Amino acid sequence: MRQLIIEKNPDSKGLVQVTGKDFKYLRQVLRVKAGDMLSLRLLDGSLKNSTVAAIDEKSRKITLQVCADTDVKTITRGVQASQLNNADSSLSIQGIEYWLFQFIPKPVKLEQIVRQATECGIKHIVPVIGEYSEKSSILALDNTKKERIERIIKEARQQSGSPVDTVLHEPLTLDQAIELWMSCGAEGESLAEKAGEQGAGGQTSAALAASVGFVLSERDDGDGDVRSILKKKSEENKIQRICIACGCEGGISPEEVELLLKKGLFYPLHFSVNILRCETAALYGIAAVQTAV
Repeated sequence: MRQLIIEKNPDSKGLVQVTGKDFKYLRQVLRVKAGDMLSLRLLDGSLKNSTVAAIDEKSRKITLQVCADTDVKTITRGVQASQLNNADSSLSIQGIEYWLFQFIPKPVKLEQIVRQATECGIKHIVPVIGEYSEKSSILALDNTKKERIERIIKEARQQSGSPVDTVLHEPLTLDQAIELWMSCGAEGESLAEKAGEQGAGGQTSAALAASVGFVLSERDDGDGDVRSILKKKSEENKIQRICIACGCEGGISPEEVELLLKKGLFYPLHFSVNILRCETAALYGIAAVQTAV
């Protein structure tokens, strides 16, 4: 684990109490002991080092003390979350907000897609009720399943050290998903709210000019030259948002692709590779676009 995401800010003394599943993970998996250092991701997104001040086995509680920023290594392995924040990574250089329109697949596949998308720094994951989505898979996205996926997001951020606060949206129809994409600016803020007295129309146009969407298609109705599309768009405006639409097991219907192209201003994207499973296609598409920026 490269960071511990806490759900409550430290108290006035800089103390954080860790209980429940986080206690179990820290104690039984990482086997932390008093004096160990941990990286904490606070509610405002900032990263702080902390020391394990006390471990109470009886009440199953670990007390962490937030400390001043230092170069002391934490017990987590590999590249630390603090280093990711400062490194010349794709996220820190691009400053781009990534979206994923994922047409709802079977639950186990959706969980894998969400985990991988979170590790890749996707900000908004929108489950889309598509023509080829199975009814049982749609119904499976109830409150219990959503809670499980939220835990998966948290675990994925902790393992990867992602500074991006990934958001899982409620399942939407394709029309609703497009409307959300067209009506929100960076960080998912309503363009109407951001426009204020200037009027929403100009603000919406500006935000869309700084946005680009790709729909992954099994049909040869678009090329795989992501770089040229992004280069052309960036010459017009600095890109602030990128959305990738990925189908479920049956893909995306021709009518749905057409809707994304016309109403959402997406570009069709076809990769000349083997036929990919939906969970592979989502990761492949995200990686291809992020690499090309």
